[in-house]
Amino acid sequence: MSGRTNGGVRQPTFYIPHGGGPCFFMADPPGREGMWDAMAAFLRGLPDLLPERPRALLVISAHWECPVPTVMDAAAPPLLFDYYGFPDHTYRLTWPAPGDPALAARVRGLLAAAGMASGSDPDRGYDHGVFVPFLLIEPEAALPTVQLSLQDGLDPATHIAIGRALVPLRDEGVLIVGSGLSYHNLQGLFAPDPRAAAAAEAFDTWLTGTAEADPERRAALLTDWARAPGARASHPREEHLLPLMVAAGAAGTDPGRRVYADRIAGKPVSAFAFG
Repeated sequence: MSGRTNGGVRQPTFYIPHGGGPCFFMADPPGREGMWDAMAAFLRGLPDLLPERPRALLVISAHWECPVPTVMDAAAPPLLFDYYGFPDHTYRLTWPAPGDPALAARVRGLLAAAGMASGSDPDRGYDHGVFVPFLLIEPEAALPTVQLSLQDGLDPATHIAIGRALVPLRDEGVLIVGSGLSYHNLQGLFAPDPRAAAAAEAFDTWLTGTAEADPERRAALLTDWARAPGARASHPREEHLLPLMVAAGAAGTDPGRRVYADRIAGKPVSAFAFG
């Protein structure tokens, strides 16, 4: 991740797609060559969207849920290869970013100040919602990184509130990134049924309009996301959408915009920046 060292400029927040498993580091399925190329190019180019190089990363991955928001507070977290059935070489990927126990403690302090219980985990490793996209975004693995879990129950208002508690970090040089996928129906992804494509299109249109709405209205719409057109057809279970709630909450009153749009197997996928 190139750029200047942080000098007090407020960082934006992001909701990014992390693809499917280690998709960027293996051959595409026959007949679908290049399906991840545009997403990979977006992730590699994300540092160019920053005002300056952050001092640290706080990443909320769709692949970690806990009873309370929980931070990894190890000084040198390992990788957690939480995908299955992929080529052997994808289990030898490395991304040795240092942890940041002080930042983990700061996150817990901000949550406590907002009246929220939290936890810490000194043993867990970065899951593929972190290391797969950040192998492209931050291949040097030099930035201290803390991973933050989702909270069991996946309540959208709770995750927006978690994000709001973390707003001060943006003025402290921390880049907050929600890592998920704006369309996550694995059964519907390759389905030829035109109804699946229409539902995905409707939800992506709604999601983009919501992310770009007035921040107060944005929060209300995201809280009630399951009523959106195509919502449950796009997210039978919402864990891949909830990192957006944290990123949008951490945006505070800053506007949002779509910064990436593509189609994977004919289904629209988007990424958003706030601030």
